[in-house]
Amino acid sequence: MVRISKPKTFQAYLDDCHRRYSCAHCRAHLANHDDLISKSFQGSQGRAYLFNSVTLPGTAPCPRRVNVGCGPAEERVLLTGLHAVADIHCENCKTTLGWKYEQAFESSQKYKEGKYIIELNHMIKDNGWD
Repeated sequence: MVRISKPKTFQAYLDDCHRRYSCAHCRAHLANHDDLISKSFQGSQGRAYLFNSVTLPGTAPCPRRVNVGCGPAEERVLLTGLHAVADIHCENCKTTLGWKYEQAFESSQKYKEGKYIIELNHMIKDNGWD
């Protein structure tokens, strides 16, 4: 009998010398502080931060997120207008963390394209915040 098992999800770890943000539920590394763009965003459940990237340093963009997964894009009306967004989740514990801005339909919002929102209630500051 051949048993087919689902591939295991593994965690990648960010460099210990950087301040970083981790999943509040399982401590998987999510983003470097250096990738933080703004602390003035609103998520669906409260305050959120905007990040330039949730990919790990030195890796290819979008398709290769190890600790953060991305769902399909859909159009949503947000506080700043219509956007195409894709929910992002922790690959380790499957918690929905926020979303990725795939497309902004208003010219004043184009700077958000390709950026990530992570809600504060789903992340913690980790390493080097003394």
